[in-house]
Amino acid sequence: MAVQSLGGTTVVMEKFDPEAALDCIQRHGITHGQFVPAMFVRMLKLPESVRASYDVSSLQRVVHAAAPCPVDVKKQMMQWWGPIIDEYYASSEAVGASFIRAEDWLEHPGSVGRPLVGIPHILDENGEELPPGQPGEIYYEGGHPFEYLREEAKTSAARDPHGWVTVGDVGYLDEDGYLYLTDRRHHMIISGGVNIYPQEAEDLLIGHPKVLDAAVFGIPDDEMGQSVKAAVQTVDPADATEAFGTELLAWLRERLAHYKCPRSISFESQLPRSDAGKLYKRSLVDKYSG
Repeated sequence: MAVQSLGGTTVVMEKFDPEAALDCIQRHGITHGQFVPAMFVRMLKLPESVRASYDVSSLQRVVHAAAPCPVDVKKQMMQWWGPIIDEYYASSEAVGASFIRAEDWLEHPGSVGRPLVGIPHILDENGEELPPGQPGEIYYEGGHPFEYLREEAKTSAARDPHGWVTVGDVGYLDEDGYLYLTDRRHHMIISGGVNIYPQEAEDLLIGHPKVLDAAVFGIPDDEMGQSVKAAVQTVDPADATEAFGTELLAWLRERLAHYKCPRSISFESQLPRSDAGKLYKRSLVDKYSG
């Protein structure tokens, strides 16, 4: 809307399609764009011949947000589009925000940047501030005040004794003050008394050439409390077989500690994501908890 108000042309797709997006860039000479990581993944999974057939050289700057982007995915996008892909991290509550330019990201891969709004603090489960490099819950000092609608208890629970505010994300700061996201607090799986953040397994699964999308989550387990489960969408629906599920589990165990790996993999024709790229894990947890 801001671009249009200044006389710029805005191209909006009613529904994202990876090849149609490349066609839009080429046909309209798109100079700036905003995407979410799931869109990057879908474009990268196109055959190389298809990707190479579109001219994306008009792009000057791109920004992405909405969900964590696997490091390998962003590196591949940089190799394709060049070091023009920036990133921001924020929340609907507007308690804090950070931003990182492509050039800085290459020096701090995986980071979502330094603060633009608010001062980030990383706290442990006792509310004590953690040193650089140690993950904990992300709180912001000095962000915009807010209240959840008719949710006084939730509003209160989001604040610590300092008045710092959290939206439930987990991450850490490095020595230079760059923020890195680990996962969301409510995505954490507790299996056999061990805390497991599923984002690490998800990032690896999405990196497999036959996998288009992946979700890792906890389901009830009588012995362990929760067990790690994965739901996967394949690039080619024909690959959604029990044999490939077994192969994929073995592939993952070669790259990740076994306790972090799913015990089983199920296939979905489409994972439940919003148009903004948010993954609705709750529906998957409900489906596979029966």
